[in-house]
Amino acid sequence: MTAIALELDGAPWEDVCALEDIVPWTGVCALIAGRQVAIVRTGDAVYALGNLDPFSKANVLSRGIVGDKDGIPKIASPIFKQTFDLRTGQCLDNPAVRVPTHEVRIERGRILVHREPRPGDQDGA
Repeated sequence: MTAIALELDGAPWEDVCALEDIVPWTGVCALIAGRQVAIVRTGDAVYALGNLDPFSKANVLSRGIVGDKDGIPKIASPIFKQTFDLRTGQCLDNPAVRVPTHEVRIERGRILVHREPRPGDQDGA
């Protein structure tokens, strides 16, 4: 899968894939601006967060278990099972830890991901 860089609203976006390419309640990994980013679909909602699991130091979050915890969409790392809020990247098991997140758009059935993490999310701290 090859991402295509676009300039929309003056901001750089990557056209990652078609929405239908990602099975609901799963994730895939994309290389965006040189960073591994987990693209996760929950039904028709799509989230993007750093793929690096801060506990195991492995790029595996896209392979995690996708679900819901008290109405919060989440993904659990496949290694040590820590869970992360898909909306914010906040670790639900350890409030001192979070992973960076990216803004996501769905346009004409395509998933677009902002090339840069949200402000304050550069290092995932």
